[in-house]
Amino acid sequence: MLRTVFTKCLRDQRRGLIGWSIGIVTLVMLESAVWPSFSNMSGVRGFLTNYPEPIRKLFNLDQFFTGTGFLNGELFSILLPILFLVFAIGRGARGIAGEEERGTLEVLLVNGVSPIRLTLEQAAVVIASVGALGIVLFGSTVVASAIFGLGVSIGAAATGAVSMALLGIEFGLLAAAVGAATGRRSMASVAAAVLAVAAYVLYMTSKLVAAVRPYGPWSPFHQAIDGGPLGAGLPLAYLWLALVGIGCLLVALPIFDRRDISGV
Repeated sequence: MLRTVFTKCLRDQRRGLIGWSIGIVTLVMLESAVWPSFSNMSGVRGFLTNYPEPIRKLFNLDQFFTGTGFLNGELFSILLPILFLVFAIGRGARGIAGEEERGTLEVLLVNGVSPIRLTLEQAAVVIASVGALGIVLFGSTVVASAIFGLGVSIGAAATGAVSMALLGIEFGLLAAAVGAATGRRSMASVAAAVLAVAAYVLYMTSKLVAAVRPYGPWSPFHQAIDGGPLGAGLPLAYLWLALVGIGCLLVALPIFDRRDISGV
């Protein structure tokens, strides 16, 4: 039954996943197509070096004159994290809470699927779907680099894709956990989104305000994108992205297991 629930969820969202994949590919290709013209523009280096130092560090502007640095600044600092978070939070919130609001959760539970196993299965769907987007991002980055001459290595493209996927998985599992604990899809989405915004504000503030700087490493955004994820290797901070998401899920398991599901 677990395998059936897992495959059913993936099958139900296949069109959405295809659409998101097309969007990721299109975004990477369009941004990469700008690189040949940007790299040949005179005076851009002087313009960017006039930015305040905290802003240059925040968006890695000093590396903007390489293909890797360009994609880090244009895609992997803002746009891609937003896309992965929106997708992952939506997928996580639709898991248990979505089934409960549609009235299909009771059907699953009375047919022998335990709450804990169902939650784990829905978490696996989040991981698999976000991971699939990460693979799409990796492939499109490699292809775009080859077409437009950005010089992004396969290893750099891989680390960038891993960072985006792990960031999305952390907040996707958080949304799934809140949904399992409360049974409310809107609460799951809002809670995860608010924490994501707060984490990004903490990351940005730590780059601009000296008093907040020591707290910056606690932000998942610092762990995922600080210094530019393309070519960053596999820093130990990536492990925290996975552990926090798993920790949220483990906290929610006993709550959902004991929660009274109306109609069961």
